[in-house]
Amino acid sequence: MTLLKRISMSRVSSVKFFSFILLPVLIFPGCKEKKEEVKQRDNAPTIVDVIIATPRTLVRNVVANGTVVANEYAELRPEVNGRLTYLNVQEGKYIAQGTVLARINDADLVAQMEKSKVQLQLAQQTEQRLKKLLEVNGINQSDYDVALSQVNSLKADMDYTQTLIDKTVIKAPFNGVIGLRRVSPGQYITTSDVIASIQQLDKVKVDFTIPEQYSNIITIGKQVEIEMDAVKNARKKAVIVAVEPQVNQDTRNLLIRAILENGNANPGAFVKVYVDAGNNDKAIMVPTNSIIPEDKNNQLILVKNGKASFVDVQTGYRQADNVEITKGLSPGDTVVVTGVLFARPKSDVKVRSVKTLDQLSDAQ
Repeated sequence: MTLLKRISMSRVSSVKFFSFILLPVLIFPGCKEKKEEVKQRDNAPTIVDVIIATPRTLVRNVVANGTVVANEYAELRPEVNGRLTYLNVQEGKYIAQGTVLARINDADLVAQMEKSKVQLQLAQQTEQRLKKLLEVNGINQSDYDVALSQVNSLKADMDYTQTLIDKTVIKAPFNGVIGLRRVSPGQYITTSDVIASIQQLDKVKVDFTIPEQYSNIITIGKQVEIEMDAVKNARKKAVIVAVEPQVNQDTRNLLIRAILENGNANPGAFVKVYVDAGNNDKAIMVPTNSIIPEDKNNQLILVKNGKASFVDVQTGYRQADNVEITKGLSPGDTVVVTGVLFARPKSDVKVRSVKTLDQLSDAQ
């Protein structure tokens, strides 16, 4: 190797060595500066919007889903099997209680009744003759008892046959509107077949459920408002007449029944029920999205001395966008409504603006 080549290789090695030493020196100062910038950003106050907790009048209404129920309802079924010989179902018509709607063939039962009448007549004649003989000691008491028992047995058979004949006649159990006919004349039907339905629509009931926590506002005789699903914003009055004492164990709801006054509604229709829960003149409301839910408690973030303070609160009546705070918040407290996710306990916060509930509701 020539001297010139050795000098060139020595220079290249020197350049690599010095580059390896200077590279960390150039990199490490940059990393340090970035860490300081991140630290400064972490210590920067969180920008938030707030509202001032202010008492206001709250008109509380509990809204529940309900179903219209007929005052009386029955499915008309035969009590015996047989062929329909008479059918008088006037669909959609009002009928009076006791109206005969259908008859089932009872020819065999009528014949059995006639036979029993003949046998009874003969048995009664025999009983009368033996009674006269018994009075003059012409027969034993036991012979007369047999004849009398035969008379009573035939009478019982006739009563039983008459009961079967009565079951072949289907009558309206109460005044009401008859539904659609489901059978035809001459058809053989059984006790599982429905001839038609009948409903009493002079007054209708509304069954609805509410959470058990509102049981204190439910009393017999209390008026509620009913809004038909088919007719929006048209409310009618109803009066609570009964409350199911057993709470549903699956939903923890109470079943309540009210009578709709002067209202025409189809049974089975869906309605909304508005129950007055009373007014609160000192209610404190906050936006729903400002509440931090936890396993046991709900929390709000308050601004105190420029820092975030987390407090446990209890909620009450809920509206579409706001919720009532019943415990844990006092009038005049500053409540964080935006930037809730970025605030940390005892961290610095900077108030950007003071909002009102109306402004927040309009923005949503």
